[in-house]
Amino acid sequence: MQLSKKNILATLKEQDGAIHFSGLLREFGGRHVKHELKRMLDDMADDGEIVRFKGNSYALAAAVKSIRGTISTHRDGYGFVAPEGGGEDIFIPQRHMKSALHGDTVEVRAERSRMGGGKQEGRITAVVQRASSRIVGRYEETRRGAIVIPEETRLNMVVAIPLKGRGTAEDGHQVVVELTDYPIGGRPAEGRIIEVLGWPDDPEVEVQSAIRRFDLPHIFGKDALAEAETVADSVSLNDIKGRVDLRTMQTVTIDGETARDFDDAVALQREGTNFRLWVSIADVSNYVTPGSPLDRDAYLRGTSVYFPDRCLPMLPERLSNGICSLNPQVDRLTMTAEMLFDRSGAMLESHFYPSAIRSTARLTYTIVRQIIVDNDPEVTDKHRPLVPMLLEMKELALILMEMRKKRGSIDFDLPEPEIIIGLTGLTEGIIRAERNLAHQLIEQFMLAANEAVAAYITDRGIPFLYRIHENPDPAKLINFQEFVYGFGYEFAMVEERVNPADLQRLLAQAEGKPEERMVNYALLRCMKQARYAAENLGHFGLASRCYCHFTSPIRRYPDLVVHRILKAALAAAEKPESTKAAKQLTIATSRLGEIAEHTSKRERAAMEAERDVVELKKVQYMQQHLGEEFDGYISGVTAFGLFVELDELFVEGLIHISTLDDDLYTHLEKQHSLIGRHNKRVFRIGDRLRVKVAAVLPATRRIEFVLTGHTASASPARPAGISSAQEEYPRIPLKGKRVNTHGLRPGNAAKGTPTGVKTRPGGKKRR
Repeated sequence: MQLSKKNILATLKEQDGAIHFSGLLREFGGRHVKHELKRMLDDMADDGEIVRFKGNSYALAAAVKSIRGTISTHRDGYGFVAPEGGGEDIFIPQRHMKSALHGDTVEVRAERSRMGGGKQEGRITAVVQRASSRIVGRYEETRRGAIVIPEETRLNMVVAIPLKGRGTAEDGHQVVVELTDYPIGGRPAEGRIIEVLGWPDDPEVEVQSAIRRFDLPHIFGKDALAEAETVADSVSLNDIKGRVDLRTMQTVTIDGETARDFDDAVALQREGTNFRLWVSIADVSNYVTPGSPLDRDAYLRGTSVYFPDRCLPMLPERLSNGICSLNPQVDRLTMTAEMLFDRSGAMLESHFYPSAIRSTARLTYTIVRQIIVDNDPEVTDKHRPLVPMLLEMKELALILMEMRKKRGSIDFDLPEPEIIIGLTGLTEGIIRAERNLAHQLIEQFMLAANEAVAAYITDRGIPFLYRIHENPDPAKLINFQEFVYGFGYEFAMVEERVNPADLQRLLAQAEGKPEERMVNYALLRCMKQARYAAENLGHFGLASRCYCHFTSPIRRYPDLVVHRILKAALAAAEKPESTKAAKQLTIATSRLGEIAEHTSKRERAAMEAERDVVELKKVQYMQQHLGEEFDGYISGVTAFGLFVELDELFVEGLIHISTLDDDLYTHLEKQHSLIGRHNKRVFRIGDRLRVKVAAVLPATRRIEFVLTGHTASASPARPAGISSAQEEYPRIPLKGKRVNTHGLRPGNAAKGTPTGVKTRPGGKKRR
């Protein structure tokens, strides 16, 4: 058969699947056409007409199943597609990105990787859905015309602004532009300015930019505000009827100094050797009914969003800081989880009921620490009536912590920064956020309540909204297993799964040793992100068979849904024959899959926005430290350099690999290290470094360091299990971002979450 593209396509069409190169070679005349055939096949594969598979086989592109997923792009032009059904990310070279932009939903065809290393490579065949039609950026007037440069650097484009679409924008303004044309081929994107935010160095503009970049609802609807105004600002005796009256019980709230919304209160009594704990949570569901304007706005937000200088609340302040907040010395409606624990931390019984409380005192973490840890005589004397209960709470918290540790709950407990904002809105300092026994006390009690509610509903077979944390990816675990083996640590994997208790024991073994930090961060990178789901898949990080979010309905919509389900379940159990109770349960448990997906997305958007503003504040603060030297440690290793976190300031920056000019360095992905090809110098995650601040780039949120000193690695120059071939083999460039257990930076402490939780301003936390 004559060699031509037409005949190649016809031959592949006749095949049921792929055909090897040798088969095509025989079809078209043998060895004398080998080079021409290979050239034509490569050209056709590059053009997307055919697909080249690992092993030198080929098939028609139309016969290969496409994969749908979300594209995450890098500022250098390449990207990664995360498949919708899960699985390994697919690397997309720049030449195969088509017109896809960061965040778009795309169809991708996976092909073999030319780079090797087991990576999936592919090409985008279609853009299914654009992530956004609006972009926030800086307006600039150039000789060729006006443009907007997106603040999101991963968009890799500029937007041309026609004369009629410029509005009142001035050169340098931060603006919102609506895209009228997306970039296709060589044609640039085009748009019109729909909002001028102001000058980019204005702290208010910085926050407003983040709100619009991450599509955060920030203005309550008129009908929602009107409904909020109809809610009474105090609890009447009639409101308390039918509830368990706990108003005479000594109950306290424990939060941060700046907290304004108090959604949980705790009380404890000793019963012989046992402990009876009451966790009372604001009964938001009493005021926010399904389908109401308040409910629709709360669902749209999904969560409150916390910036260093403000909060975007899920509910209007009349509710969040008023009638729903468990303020001291006023009556409040609550849902209570009453639990009895023995000396080992085992829960002997649990009860749930609508209640009314009157908080005895509004305590802070600092006050509680001064009493139960510091034994401060002045503070202890001031709160003398509460001291016995607080000391018993300390005893129970320590028991629960030990119980969870034995069970396998993973707690990285790594440092977290706190941004100090001045009156002008500028960053005045970055300090280590405190996490002490008082924080852990509340965390343990909230964890207990969340688990107890989840177990109650699950055991009754009622549809439910769970907080799940799936098992780590097996491939990442295998890589981690190889990594820690070089330090003498081992853990077992059975059918590609690991017992979380084994990982917790590993962290305990590494505690206090030179490699502790690198082992912690390497394990973090194996973890998946926690999310909401209508199916109970368990919570790996907590080593919990079932878990939910019950304790923060003021600021998390899933908690509000859980309250409604619990209330309806209790009513149905009390009156099984009641049609009304059955109907309420049906309403409460409807659309759980949809709610889980939506609230998980809103949580991720909130976290990204919070992180973006914090990173901007850090970068701005570092401008005054240009040229100064700091001590730090390697927090991440990529093919393009080392991420280093400073000890004093909890700020992260990049040492670009181009500045390591003493050798050629190879990226060993599995070992989280760079190794010199000639001098065998090793830079590994967790290594101590001294660096100088070389550049600060607020627009791209980047801080660049140069190396001035390197403490010896905690490992040998060639880590165990790494072959010379691995050392010499170049890796595909990876995404320049850090991986987190729960979608947050490591070490955030939170109420109701084990690891990767974020401390909110005033001590509020996300689970």
